[in-house]
Amino acid sequence: MQRSGRRAGQARGGPRRAQTVPSERRTAWYGDAAAGERPCALRAAQRRASARVAGGGSSKMEMMADDYDTRDILRPLVFRLHENVPAIVREVLLERGWTEFDKKEQDDADWNLYWRNSPFRMTDHHSIKPWQRLNHYPEAVRITRKDYLARHLKRMKGAYGSALYEFSPVAFIMPNDYVKFIAEYSKERQSVGRRPSYWICKPVDLSRGRGILIFQDIKDLVYDCTVIVQKYISNPLLISGYKLDLRLYVCVTSFCPLTIYAYEEGLVRFATEKFDLGSLDNIYAHLTNTSINKYGASYEKYKEGIGCGCKWTFSKFRSYLRIFGADDTLLWQKINNIVILTLLAVTPLPVASNCFELFGFDILIDDKFKPWLLEVNYNPALCLDCSIDDTVKRKLLHDIVELLNYKQIDTLRRNQVAGTKTGRRRVSWSTAGESGTWEAPGLLTCRQVAKCTSASSVQPSVHPLLQATRRSIRKVATLTKKTARAHPRKTLTSQLRERMNMPKIPSQAKAEAKNKQLPGAGHSPHKSTQLNHWLPTPDFCNYELTTRPYFLSDKDQRPIPRVGDFVLIFPFNEAALQASRDGTDVKSIIKEINKLVRKQLPSKQQNTKKRVGYLTSV
Repeated sequence: MQRSGRRAGQARGGPRRAQTVPSERRTAWYGDAAAGERPCALRAAQRRASARVAGGGSSKMEMMADDYDTRDILRPLVFRLHENVPAIVREVLLERGWTEFDKKEQDDADWNLYWRNSPFRMTDHHSIKPWQRLNHYPEAVRITRKDYLARHLKRMKGAYGSALYEFSPVAFIMPNDYVKFIAEYSKERQSVGRRPSYWICKPVDLSRGRGILIFQDIKDLVYDCTVIVQKYISNPLLISGYKLDLRLYVCVTSFCPLTIYAYEEGLVRFATEKFDLGSLDNIYAHLTNTSINKYGASYEKYKEGIGCGCKWTFSKFRSYLRIFGADDTLLWQKINNIVILTLLAVTPLPVASNCFELFGFDILIDDKFKPWLLEVNYNPALCLDCSIDDTVKRKLLHDIVELLNYKQIDTLRRNQVAGTKTGRRRVSWSTAGESGTWEAPGLLTCRQVAKCTSASSVQPSVHPLLQATRRSIRKVATLTKKTARAHPRKTLTSQLRERMNMPKIPSQAKAEAKNKQLPGAGHSPHKSTQLNHWLPTPDFCNYELTTRPYFLSDKDQRPIPRVGDFVLIFPFNEAALQASRDGTDVKSIIKEINKLVRKQLPSKQQNTKKRVGYLTSV
């Protein structure tokens, strides 16, 4: 078989590329093919070519056509990078045998992975192809801006109680919450025998420690943009006197059904000067951001108990805790609960296929071994500041690619189902007790009903309900066009002014007005980027993609429990899986999480506190 393959390749002008593919790069070309094997389609094509040559009844043109099909199967996976993507992403993909997309020589859809730092346009999500993946989920910024995150957590705390959602300090969004903050600040100052609180002020849309202020006296609070003010955790866990926090990597492969993977390895980030509440303006003692501490005078010096630099791996941190007898099992369970509860706060997001989101959760541990959520990072830093970064982040990217679960057919980068339009998905849609099958783009929302036409020449019969709905949508579209011609387009300034001057509508009138709206009426892709009124609705995710998502196992059609160091943390049992399938039943999921929390043994928790007390005294 190899001999006939070489002859066919030589007929095309040279040896076959497949003969020189290293075994470690084979996965990027052949998918799950075993070492030394070729795909079945490739072997069948070679057998057909050999049979034609032996029979003498085939023309040279037929041989070349078969050989072209054979070579087409051997195309490698292709990645596409936007500007400013960290160099390590390109390095890892090239290490795996991928090739980089060339816009001048390749078709716009001839790629498998598109990675960028900024959100994708809605048109990118609409036109996604079955063989492609995007590294951002639409509207994932809902939890990565500090003010949005605070609002969502506050809403969840009010809906499901503060017992579960006490992992984030009370937040005040300034200047809107200035009066509330003054009331809380005055209340604590007037409390007899209570230790005065410390506060931290952060700009809502900045990262890497920029603009952060820690204060105790309100006269020191100064800001010139929208900020969030929270209680500063003044009793952090210290190692040899140095403050630390955890950078946990979390990959969400789907928000509907919710599917969450936590990375077992991660980064422990240290401040480079010893913690001291007497010097609140010393950023090297209170902030753990590497982007700040790498410029400190003590960064390259050897620090007792810490070493040089300012980072450990999770593995080293676990070993350190166990040396002192601290049981960290309960700690990681609590951290996983924080991740799940935080992501539940923003579900459901628009249903989107073939995308994923890598978040960076910043977790601080206090001296009672309680984890606190500091913030959630969009595009967690992948730059390499030290050898520990290289160890953790390079393996992280390799495991992300494995998690994307590419198949051999994805290397073809073309539709394999005849009569379907590229980038479309079949979804089930029901309302008022009636059901029908709709075709919709890769991204769906409850305010959008997309009309798709079949690429096949045979037109299937259309359900009467579907015909009536389409006529209604066309009528609304016609009226909308006439209205647009009659009135000039409003500017953004005029729209904002109208919204500010508009009288408030009672909640009942709002509900009636909302019920009168037709699905899809007045929808614009640009409206999805307005992030000022995000309240999830129960029917937001009542769509089901009939094409199997990439993150499901081939064996049992369930999320793969482990890929590399990525461990599935949600769904965590059968009840949670069922509660996340047909829309996200948050109430049922909260009940399951409460059951998990109750299973934690109080004796183990008390024993852990004793060990941590000894740990902090070292």
